Amino acid sequence: MRSAIDDLLGAYDKLIMDPVHGGIPLYSHEIAVLDHRLFQRLRNICQNDILSLVFPGATHSRFLHSVGVMYVGSRMFRAMIDAYLRERNLSPRAEMTFSQLEAIDYIAKVIRLACLLHDSGHSSFSHQFNQARRIQALMQQEGRFAQLWQGIDTSNLYPQTPLTLEHEHYSVRVAYEIFQDIDLASQGIEIVDVLGCMETTSVQPSERFARHAHTFWEFIAGQDANAGALAHSSTAKLVMDLLSSIVSGEIDADRADYMLRDGFHSSVTIGGFNLDHLLSNMRFGWTLETPWLGLAIARKGLGALEDFVYSRHQMYRQVYAHKTALGFDWLLREAINEVLQDPETFSWVDDCLGNIGSFAEVTDTFFWEAFRRHARTHSKSFSRCIVDRIRMDHLETREDLDEPSREAHRQTLADALSVPVDEIVTCTMKARFSHIQDNFEGIKVLVREPVTGRRRLHRITEVSSFFQKFSDGTIDHFYRLPKVLRP
Repeated sequence: MRSAIDDLLGAYDKLIMDPVHGGIPLYSHEIAVLDHRLFQRLRNICQNDILSLVFPGATHSRFLHSVGVMYVGSRMFRAMIDAYLRERNLSPRAEMTFSQLEAIDYIAKVIRLACLLHDSGHSSFSHQFNQARRIQALMQQEGRFAQLWQGIDTSNLYPQTPLTLEHEHYSVRVAYEIFQDIDLASQGIEIVDVLGCMETTSVQPSERFARHAHTFWEFIAGQDANAGALAHSSTAKLVMDLLSSIVSGEIDADRADYMLRDGFHSSVTIGGFNLDHLLSNMRFGWTLETPWLGLAIARKGLGALEDFVYSRHQMYRQVYAHKTALGFDWLLREAINEVLQDPETFSWVDDCLGNIGSFAEVTDTFFWEAFRRHARTHSKSFSRCIVDRIRMDHLETREDLDEPSREAHRQTLADALSVPVDEIVTCTMKARFSHIQDNFEGIKVLVREPVTGRRRLHRITEVSSFFQKFSDGTIDHFYRLPKVLRP
């Protein structure tokens, strides 16, 4: 394992240029991950399925996004370390031991790898692939998990076998395969520690992680490290939960990157927020009353956090739920179901979803060719709509309809147009923003008391009423099928 001091000082092995973040430094083991065929496949998967049919610039790949998430996740962790060191420098006890440097370096490397591979299990067209009816049936086949992990003991990753598979399960499988092939352990990084920070897993961290976590925690918390409820909790689990929230939480590296990246490539401004200002105000937070270690934000950074949340809210409403984009998403899912009616195509996809050696071949390119082949001989098909960009006729948009009201409105539109109700299509996007209220309850705000000058952690809803403005809702777009699909 290379020197922790070299890495902490920025002695990287390669620089990759990114249009959103600029130069992103890479270590040798990260370069090996990027060069692996299972990671290179992400070059051929668009971040936003076929959003480019509406926003032509949105052709960026999952490859770029994954590298960007690694960069943001690394910055988040280092920003909190930097803020802590700045505050600690006010006292004479500012020295750091080599074991503390090693602990910080190890944790930083684990975060970077978990962020880099967090979405490596996405298949063709990202989320739309998993939502296609025939794909769901394939992924939920009995024994699919065992088939995917054949010959590998997964008890330390999944104490209970998952009943259904999502793309997060494939991300863990892809990461495991890559780490085995590049011999990550020879770099001094335990595979289980990285996989433990990824979604769907429940792991017992390695002894190496536990040792570094204990050193890191004592350095950060000082006399609080073994006080109150924290004295009786697992330090390794607390630290791993903290890392997991950076990889996938309400303020995580994934959201921060895709909002900036999707906004940039879609040429819209609503996804923008001040990442530098947000990161500069992030802190480590803990409480003695309950065994909690997580993210905190300085009160002066609340404005940046509010911008972050509002920008995400607007991106969902104005870009991801755009009426034409959602219409094409529906056509795309039906086109995937359509080409899977071909036995050869079905068999090929079935093998790819159950064999990690074949999984690298699941890309957008394969399905685009399948759509073209089908459209060539079937002029009245969903595939032709995708290939020739034939969109559905948008009729109306409604919000917050329940299922009976949605179906009743379909019938109303069909009667008004004097057409069969089957020609009326509803596309729904759920805006799950009540999670903002729920999850932000777990994020603390660091507030300086006016009299004593001491800083205390407060629940975010005690300091700001902004986050109470968001609630769950749905956006429903109603369409009529294009002429080429009508009887």
